[in-house]
Formats: sequence, C-alpha cells, structure tokens
Amino acid sequence: MTLFLVFAGLLVLLISGIPIFAALGLTASAIMLLAEGDIDGLGDAVYTHLDKPILSTIPLFVFMAQVMIRARVIDDLYDFAHTVIGHVKGGLGVATVLACTIFAAISGSSVATALSIGSSAIPQMKRFGYPERDALGVVAAGGTLGILIPPSGPMILYAIVSEASIGALFLAGVIPGLLLALVFSVFCMLQARARRSVASPEWAGWPRAAAAFRRSVWALLAPPVVMGGIYFGIFTASEAAAAGSLYALAVAVLVYRNFGLRDLWACAHATMRTSMMVFMIIAGAAMFGHAITLIRLPVGVTEAVTGLGLGQLGFILVVMALIFVLGMFLESIAIILITTPILMPSLIALGIDPIWYGVLLMINLELAMITPPVGMNLFVIKGITDAPLSAIVRGASPFVALMICGLFVLMAVPELATWLPAAAGFGR
Repeated sequence: MTLFLVFAGLLVLLISGIPIFAALGLTASAIMLLAEGDIDGLGDAVYTHLDKPILSTIPLFVFMAQVMIRARVIDDLYDFAHTVIGHVKGGLGVATVLACTIFAAISGSSVATALSIGSSAIPQMKRFGYPERDALGVVAAGGTLGILIPPSGPMILYAIVSEASIGALFLAGVIPGLLLALVFSVFCMLQARARRSVASPEWAGWPRAAAAFRRSVWALLAPPVVMGGIYFGIFTASEAAAAGSLYALAVAVLVYRNFGLRDLWACAHATMRTSMMVFMIIAGAAMFGHAITLIRLPVGVTEAVTGLGLGQLGFILVVMALIFVLGMFLESIAIILITTPILMPSLIALGIDPIWYGVLLMINLELAMITPPVGMNLFVIKGITDAPLSAIVRGASPFVALMICGLFVLMAVPELATWLPAAAGFGR
C-alpha cells in the first residue's frame, strides 16, 4: 500500500505538469513530514549526491554535442552516409540509421539526434519515393539510439543513481547499440524492396565518396576519441568527456573555421541550461531516494520480490513490463529516478548485474521515446515535418517490435552487454 501511495502521489504531480525535480522534491518532503514530522536530512542528501566529480561529464558531453551541431559538422556526416550507401535499394534508410548511430555517439541525446538528422534525411527520403510514414519512422527510431550508444545522458544519470561504473556502462552499450542499428538497417532494405515507389539515386562515384569521407572524417573520429580512450585505459569517463569537448572545439575552430566567440557563448549558454536542469533533477532524486529509504520502502520491495521466488529472469520480465508501461506516460529521466532507488536493492539481492540491467533499461527507455502518448521523438518529428502524429506512430511501430525483440535477445544473452566491459578490465 505504501508503494502504491508513493507512486500515485508522484504520478499525480508529474501529470499535473510541474517540473520533474519539483515533483520529486515535493513527494520526498511529504513523505518526510508524514514519517518524521520534519524535513531534516534532505539538504545533506542533496549535497552528498551533487558532491561527485563524475557529474562533470554531463556538461562536458552536452558542450561537445552543442559545438559539433553549431559548427555544422553533423551536416557532413549525413552527406557522407548518403553518398556512400544511398544508391542501394533502401540505402537512404540505411544512411539515415548510420548517420543517427554516429551522431548518437557524439551527442548522447535521442531528441538531438532525431532533430539534427531528421531535418536532412526526411526530405531526401520522400524525394526518392519513400512513403512518408517510412521516412518518419526510421528517423524517429534511429534517433532513439542516442540513449544506448555512448556517451548517453540517461546512462550517466543511471550510473550516478545506481553507483555503477559509467565507463563500464558506456562500453556495455556499444555492442547492443550497434546490433540494433544493424537490425534497423536490414529492415530498411527489406522494407524498401517491398515498396515499388522507392527509387535509389545513382552511385555518386568514388571521387565524390572520397570527398564526402574527407569532409566527415572529423565527425567520424569523435566516437573513437571518447570511447577508445576509455577502452584502452587512457581516460576516465570524466577525462574522456573533457577530451571530447576539446576535440570538438579544435575541429570547429581549426578545421571548419566557422566558430567564433559568439558561437562559444551560445554553446556555453545552452550547455548551462541543460546541465542545470539535469542537476536540479538529480537533487530532487536525492531527496526522493533519502525519503523512501527512511521509510524502508526499498527494503519492503526487496523482501516482497524475493518472497515471490521469481528468480532473476522472472524479476527482469516483470520490471521490464512495468518500465514499458511507465514509458508511455513519463520521460526517461523520471523513470530512471523513480524506479532505480526502489529496484536496486532487489537487483543486488537477486545477484543481477547492474550493468546488464542498465543496458536493458536503456533499450526500454528507447521504446519510451517512440511509444505514444508521451513519446518525445514522435513530437520532435512532428515539429520538424508537421506530419500527422498517427503517420509517425505507424512508421515507428515496426521499430518498436524490433526493439522489443532486441530486449528479449539481450535478456537471453547477457554477454552481449557484459563482454566488452569485462574485456576492458572493469569489474576485475
């Protein structure tokens, strides 16, 4: 009953439209007042959670993405993908997925990926005969890869709340993310073959392909700079974020030469706004976690779950179903902050690897981005195309099925997520 009341109260606040951090803080304050008669301890909980050097990765990765977008490095990225593979039947869809995959490894944001790639890709796909819903669907789904392929904002947030290794999580998302991108690409080719209206542009030729590669090489090198440094032990996650930001600045100023002090100010301002929003949410989550721990809610959930005798797989299935439903109504950040503090003790009690669970959670959060009624990518695509929401939902629905299949595959084969971190020495 306590769990139900806490969730119900929090959901009412979130549905009312108030900011996430305020909903979490108000719920925590109400719990403390009812349980203790005061809110002593909430300030210390906020300070403890925010006093962590690893939080510096958030503004650094956001700044890196802002610089790459403002310097128009991303435009060359899609042009390269389009030039190299656009001539294949369904190649424009594959090029869109490829561009989304690479941009996801730069921005860490699903919304930014869908917005940046969609603006270029959707008109091109429609010009070559792709039905509108197919073009809308592949961009909406490809954009979700920003959650899974590192660096990922939701991954960083989950790592902070669960106290898991950010480096291990980043590496754990690489193989599942690339496999999902491959599945999306194959589906695009099969779908295009079934559409007689879909045409393919002529092969641009090796000279144009080489020229497109030369223009895009700086964007293509960004993910290896960040992830390669973590994998080979050169950087910690914080140092990798700093190296990525410096790399983005160097490319914008020295290579593209279209980035001045006014652009730097705009990027810094956008980074500050985004980062402060995340930090406020973390502060609210700290208060919420402190309050539910005080009333022993996570302990009660753990005892109830272990008492059911579900085992690891049964517990994961139930949790994934719950998060899928929550994803239809809540944002990804809210889901992480609401569920992780409550579920983490149960995960530990059942011996479930928090890194493996984290990747499963990220795939489920990808689903949340393209499932109505509150799928953020659906609204982003509608915003840049003015297409009917129903058409975007129909276009994205096959990719929802593909991601659900991917979720089950990862449940059956955890090594897809855990092998790379283990090979890099995490957990030894």
